Amino acid sequence: MKGYIKWMDGNSKLVKVLIAIFLGILWHIYKLFKSIDSNDTVGIVVWIVLLFTGLFFILWVIDIFMLIFKDKVLWF
Repeated sequence: MKGYIKWMDGNSKLVKVLIAIFLGILWHIYKLFKSIDSNDTVGIVVWIVLLFTGLFFILWVIDIFMLIFKDKVLWF
């Protein structure tokens, strides 16, 4: 898990945007892992609910714009 987080954090902005666009589920798993790594209970619950309900697609579009314009991820 830590290796995946480190790999995602180390990617360039272009690679992050491409992963977010074409492999959105992997992008949201990355955000779940970040919440688990930082022991953020609210973030863990939010990302698990979003992953299992399919509502992460709403945040998917927001994430793409955040990556392009701010080079940051939306993270609870």
